Amino acid sequence: MINEEKENLSFDPEILREKYLQERDKRVRADGNDQYVEVKGDFSYFVEDPYVTESISREPNTNTYHTIVIGGGFGGVLSGARLREQGINDFKIIEKGGDFGGTWYWNRYPGASCDIESYIYFPLLEETNFIPKRKYTNAPETLDYFNVISEKFSLKENALFQTEVNEVKWLSDEKLWCIKTNRQDSIKAKFVIHANGFLNKPKLPAINGINDYQGHTFHTSRWDYDYTGGDSNGNLENLKDKKVAIIGTGATAVQCVPHLAASAEKLYVFQRTPSSIDERNNSNTDEEWFKSQKKGWQNDRRENFEGFLTGSFSNRDLVNDGWTEIFRTILGGLMNNGPSKLKIFSWVISAPFYSDFYKLGLKTYIRNEFMKFISRKDISQKVEMIDFQKMEKVRKRAEEIVNDPQTAESLKPYYRQLCKRPCFHDEYLQSFNNDNVELVDTDGKGVKEINAKGIVHDEKVYEVDCIIFASGFEVGTDYSRRCGYQITGVDGITLSEKWKNGLSTFHGIHSKGFPNCFFYGPGQGPFTANFTHSLDEQSSHVAYILKYLDNKKLNFVEASDNAEKEWNETIISKARNMESFQEACTPGYYNNEGKPNTNPQNNSYGGGALEYFELLGSWRKNNKLQGLVTAE
Repeated sequence: MINEEKENLSFDPEILREKYLQERDKRVRADGNDQYVEVKGDFSYFVEDPYVTESISREPNTNTYHTIVIGGGFGGVLSGARLREQGINDFKIIEKGGDFGGTWYWNRYPGASCDIESYIYFPLLEETNFIPKRKYTNAPETLDYFNVISEKFSLKENALFQTEVNEVKWLSDEKLWCIKTNRQDSIKAKFVIHANGFLNKPKLPAINGINDYQGHTFHTSRWDYDYTGGDSNGNLENLKDKKVAIIGTGATAVQCVPHLAASAEKLYVFQRTPSSIDERNNSNTDEEWFKSQKKGWQNDRRENFEGFLTGSFSNRDLVNDGWTEIFRTILGGLMNNGPSKLKIFSWVISAPFYSDFYKLGLKTYIRNEFMKFISRKDISQKVEMIDFQKMEKVRKRAEEIVNDPQTAESLKPYYRQLCKRPCFHDEYLQSFNNDNVELVDTDGKGVKEINAKGIVHDEKVYEVDCIIFASGFEVGTDYSRRCGYQITGVDGITLSEKWKNGLSTFHGIHSKGFPNCFFYGPGQGPFTANFTHSLDEQSSHVAYILKYLDNKKLNFVEASDNAEKEWNETIISKARNMESFQEACTPGYYNNEGKPNTNPQNNSYGGGALEYFELLGSWRKNNKLQGLVTAE
């Protein structure tokens, strides 16, 4: 069968496999994540807040609160909203930025936008009655929406802005947490929610001579509009007589390069690995359609989207975007090849008799069986062939859009679709047709040297007035390092010490030895492209637990030994065997810069996000806080 398929293809799978390996091998580095430097000391200016117009002056806070929430992104505001819904009002949200927004507060670079549909990415749309302007939103509208949520739930009165946490320590005698900040605050709280976010700490490439450069520099997450002019919509008029270099071609660069190309006298784009650029096809929101949606529509839509990404397919794709198209392509390709078991899975999941009664049991079973099915060697080969075909179309798109054949070839991604986060954009590739734009393809090596005048590559100095680092955020480093503060629990044990040999949690939210402490996102929880869905589910879950404790007049809660042990075993047993796939991928944050995680404890929940959400919902319905130890 495989040989027959091969004869009908426009490409040779063996040649592509070899090409993928060659492209991976030239990029794999022994130093892995160590190829980046931490933004501190001499590099601290890269993380200063350029958006604060007026510094807040206040006395140190030494009060005691019911709950402290650390982080003012979607995790923080959702926590505040869900606490309000539960009648818990004695809380503070600590945020180092000047306002709510999290990653959207910091990432205001020109063209910043979301690659997840706004109707599922924006949480609480039914509660706020907010109508996004377009299918895919941008940074300005997202920041506006933070204000909408904040006003709806009166959150700013509970916020401590321009405040950075330095230490979180458990006081055993008082059964309280002590939170110290850069403003000399010594705040105490019964409960602490760590809503720091997944991508929050910028990273810089460890390039020789980076400190020797005499021109202007900044990181894309701290865009310097005083230098470039313009705003999030572009119009960077101050660059009209400037030569600019941008290092990095990931999702951020894909969005801001078109604006730099439209404004700079000269733009050099330094590339290590090209992104996969598919069509975006943004569109305006049909307000009549939006207003016609029935109660519960947003959660139905979120679950439908997540289903396509995790093997719980529906007979209708409500979102119908580039993300679901990836998985529809795989599903359609498999079904066209006729495996009857797959057809049964698809039919049962979408069948009319499939009621709420079956959701947790039957649907979970079918999803698990489906994942086992597509992991079979023969089916995996078919998936690979479908992936090859899809990526050939992506590469063909670059070839059709970019005029210069050599540049077009350099912009072609030679790796599997999900080795890196897919990008969807309709102006990035076109930018390389501008006479003032030059792609500097480092052939997988990356930039290795900077001098006083600019960037050195292949013995040529690219003299520029400004270097912009689009080098992303820390992923895979120590959790406390990414947070920017250490967490010290019972008996003086730090979280870094407890997790040094692998994550250990219950539900990815609790960790024994750190009572009254809740985590969003370090691992052992759900992984989803639509991260706000996960944050919404987890914040609702934590708010439920806190309300339960208040009702029972309980002041202490932590994971039991057995619950944590069993959850670790669940994570290990459900860990999908992705190691071989990730090892074959080009380096990036998806595979820990070419050094895939080999500790199965550090995986996300292997049953997928929907199964995880269902598990938490069932746990709450039991109403007994199973697995948690409580005390007055």
